[in-house]
Amino acid sequence: ITGRLYQQFAVTIAVSVILSAINALTLSPALAALLLKPKTPARGVLGRFFAWFNGAFGRITERYVGVCSLLIKKAGRTFLALLLIAGLAGILGQRVPSGFIPLEDTGYFLLNVQLPPAASLQRTADVMKTIDRLLGDTPGVEYSTSISGYSVLSQTFTTYNAVVFVALKPWEERKTPEKKYRSILIALNERLQQLPEAVAFAFPPPAIPGVGTTGAVTFILEDRSGQSVQFLADQTRRFLEAASKRPELTRVITTLIPGTPQWFADVDRDKALKQGVAVQDLYQTLQTFMGGSFVNYFNRFGRLWQVYVEAEPEYRTNAEQVGQFYVRNNQDQMVPLSTMVTMRPGEGPEFTMRFNEYRSAQINAMPAPGYSSRQVMRALEEVFAQTMPREMGFDYMGMAYQEKVAAQGVPPAVIFGFSLLFVFLILAAQYESWGLPISVLMATPVSVFGAFAALWAIGLEQDVYSQIGLIMLIGLSAKNAILIVEFARLEVQQGRPLMDAALNAARLRLRPILMTAFAFILGVVPLALASGAGAHARVILGFTVLGGMLAASLLAIMIIPVCYYQVEKWFPAHKPVALAIVPGSIPEPVEGGS
Repeated sequence: ITGRLYQQFAVTIAVSVILSAINALTLSPALAALLLKPKTPARGVLGRFFAWFNGAFGRITERYVGVCSLLIKKAGRTFLALLLIAGLAGILGQRVPSGFIPLEDTGYFLLNVQLPPAASLQRTADVMKTIDRLLGDTPGVEYSTSISGYSVLSQTFTTYNAVVFVALKPWEERKTPEKKYRSILIALNERLQQLPEAVAFAFPPPAIPGVGTTGAVTFILEDRSGQSVQFLADQTRRFLEAASKRPELTRVITTLIPGTPQWFADVDRDKALKQGVAVQDLYQTLQTFMGGSFVNYFNRFGRLWQVYVEAEPEYRTNAEQVGQFYVRNNQDQMVPLSTMVTMRPGEGPEFTMRFNEYRSAQINAMPAPGYSSRQVMRALEEVFAQTMPREMGFDYMGMAYQEKVAAQGVPPAVIFGFSLLFVFLILAAQYESWGLPISVLMATPVSVFGAFAALWAIGLEQDVYSQIGLIMLIGLSAKNAILIVEFARLEVQQGRPLMDAALNAARLRLRPILMTAFAFILGVVPLALASGAGAHARVILGFTVLGGMLAASLLAIMIIPVCYYQVEKWFPAHKPVALAIVPGSIPEPVEGGS
């Protein structure tokens, strides 16, 4: 999934940059020739504003050049400050919570309800009426649809489970804090915990449809020794008790129910054989009367109908009523089941789950406010290491499994490093120098610091979308540096002193740098303030790029001239060439020659 997201981003950016380059090399010069014509100075209010703006910008430019000159003279301290900024970027990167794909406001969420084992469907329906009234009083909820007798977590049909699909009001009607998606889930779960009749909790759907059934972390506890269900139940209970004490988790539940009340039909095969009753006929009779058996189809009123045979409800409410049923033996006689079947009560699991061939228990964990899914997974693994014996193992399912696979793959730092390497090699080929690309890429730590600072200040997590934004910042911050470095390089080639070339480039290129940078920043503002379906991913990407570009435009532009000056001083790419003409060393041209 991570690779697919990176691929979509890469293709989109690459195609757009290619088209932009073609436009810059063909249409832009022609448009410049048509539009850039001498104009008379504006008059009136607009003229006075332009004059004031140009004067103010000129003063800002001179102060900016003065700061750059001071930083060049204090180059050691400047590089120390740059190193400090890089260190702060690393510290902020560790403090910002890490995640995979953010929780999205999809406009709906799910609610799982579980009553005590073997509770009747009527009790479940009564609890659902209470939950419907509770949902009606919840701000932001428009309507809900409930299904009694089905668990969306275990995907099994039982009388004591139910699922509710809760639809929220349109996004434009949920602007207040209490109507936000996370706020609704947190407030609703607090009220659901007070229900005495059932265990119910609300959870979001997966961020990517089809990857799992919930947006929570799905942890699979596995019995890898092949012991009894009771052993798995005991270990699951220990795990849940320890996990519920972790601050990263707000709700931890399991779908394993090992103690469901049951009736066991003990068939005496010897008696059945002596009375001439086939065991297959005996079990089929039990199934038909107690559960029902399909007979056939028939057509009537233009529709196709199914025929089932089963006993009337009043004759199958008690286990002892099994003795009232009869089965035919090989002598065409009716034999009562009570002579061959003994019903005895017991307990056992409603169903058993196997994951990777191991008997398993599914555990769903919801992150507490302020914690990411990766922190939840780390907490679950720590609880497992502290409480579980060697016979137990664990795995993940759904979105948590995809996050685990992504974490075991190529780390984001390696991807970021390779992106820097490719940019460095391309610049080295263009400049025919190994030193100039270093001065261009020195702005990258500043932009990374700005990105992490924005995420940390807003309270967002770093995930796949923020990683994409960081890679985008490499090119954006390099673009600002190239505007200064390229102009300074040309002036050095023309024989201008190195420091004068760096300061003059900073003076002349400040306006285009700020124009392009703030044009991009203002274009990203709607992305950072997005709302609606999928808005959280856009907000994370928007604030990552917005913070990085602000830092690159306000801080890095002061460091770029210093970096160019020092790098060019240490690794000069263009040494001045002196030509000495010795008298008499140039031969005289001969007649008819050249």
